[in-house]
Amino acid sequence: MILYGHRGARGEAPENTLPGFLMAYRHGIRHFELDLQLSADGIPVVIHDPTLERTTGVRGKVADLTVAELAALDARQNTAPWPVAVGVPTLEEVLDAFSETVHFQLEVKPDSRPRMNILCNRLTEMIQSRQLFNSVVITSSDGWFLQETKRRNRRIHTGYVAGRRFPRPLATARRLDCSYLIPDWKLCSPDMVRQAHRYDMKVSVWTVNRIHDMVLLEQMGVDSIITDFPTSTRIYFENRSLRLPLPADGVDVEADQVGGRATTV
Repeated sequence: MILYGHRGARGEAPENTLPGFLMAYRHGIRHFELDLQLSADGIPVVIHDPTLERTTGVRGKVADLTVAELAALDARQNTAPWPVAVGVPTLEEVLDAFSETVHFQLEVKPDSRPRMNILCNRLTEMIQSRQLFNSVVITSSDGWFLQETKRRNRRIHTGYVAGRRFPRPLATARRLDCSYLIPDWKLCSPDMVRQAHRYDMKVSVWTVNRIHDMVLLEQMGVDSIITDFPTSTRIYFENRSLRLPLPADGVDVEADQVGGRATTV
């Protein structure tokens, strides 16, 4: 089972920042999920919210600031502590930072159709010019965007992000010709995984931060999980053969490595 760092390593470093990705990379993480918006000057930038306040403390919209203005912000608000200021990076800066093979889930957030159309063009051009067909999957909850991506180049892998039971996630992903199904982990079931695999679709679930839940999802056969704590999760799975089994009372004694405390399940 593959581990994807959620927004880089959201629980261990400032989310969606270059230092966060690099920190996790140095600890052996080679798969990342990140979020994309379009800057005022038409450049894909790595940030989750359409507004700036939650992560930078500055009021305003991502769409109203240029790449240079976004880079000058301090994106350490409401996230893991970090000793120095970190700005909002561009997607190209993140891609340029890695010399070895890395796989990215690039999640495109809903926006106006004209802006999403521009973003779709930018991503298609970037994937084609960099030959990233096997290194990225474009994901979104917006079916129109996924269809537009496929219309531009059918070699680009796409994934449907599902946060609700309806419309049915697997049926929607099939209709959109996706190669990835990316459901909220609480929606996942053994039957969903079996059916997805039947249609040659990978299942990647978000956002999983408890060891007990990770093990259950692994038993269901999911292909990957997206977690806020990728480095500590990796340590657990690499060393679990040396660990004691979970106690019968349901307390996950290893959960303090993934989230900071033991968890009753």
